[in-house]
Amino acid sequence: MRFPRASDPELLDVIDRYVKPTTQEVGRYLHLLHANFSRDEESERTPFLQSLSAAARKITDEELEILLESEWRSRLTAAWLIGFDRREHFRDILGDLLLASQFCFSGQGYCFALAQFGTEEDALHLTAYLDRYLQRPDCQYDQHWAISALLHIDSRTGIEHAARFLAPGGLWDQWNEAQFRPLAPSQFIDELCALADQHTSTNDTPEATE
Repeated sequence: MRFPRASDPELLDVIDRYVKPTTQEVGRYLHLLHANFSRDEESERTPFLQSLSAAARKITDEELEILLESEWRSRLTAAWLIGFDRREHFRDILGDLLLASQFCFSGQGYCFALAQFGTEEDALHLTAYLDRYLQRPDCQYDQHWAISALLHIDSRTGIEHAARFLAPGGLWDQWNEAQFRPLAPSQFIDELCALADQHTSTNDTPEATE
């Protein structure tokens, strides 16, 4: 585990270049948190996503590994960059981090990346997570992100992995009904993946560190 501190200049450098940069007033990670960028006006969302896409192409695997060893802001950002550039060789690393759920919020990025990869292997990572954490009503972690990612993969593959979780009275209902604000499962990750695809299919992107 690496924490941002003066004694680790390598980590601080990667954070400064990829976690903090933005075209707006707050850091990149805050726009990624809860996919806040998706609720921005298009005039703000477009340059942000262009910058994110450029960063995803520019960052090295070694720099991503450095971020994945750090705290939640770095891990969240790294996972989104991995998903944007579809670096599928990180699949098992992200799946293991999701299952461990060591930090808050970073699981949102893992779920997005797995949804972007969109294969049977990714579905298995998500089902393993849901099998564990839907049986923990005391843990309000990233279950909504995981079920949305799984529904996205199901829609692409035609395999209904999510069905057994969403059956009436099943694990989803049991966990959701125990929450302070129960919410129906949503396919919001469909929109996030569509936005990512839209902005990774063009090359007219600003510099990654803007």
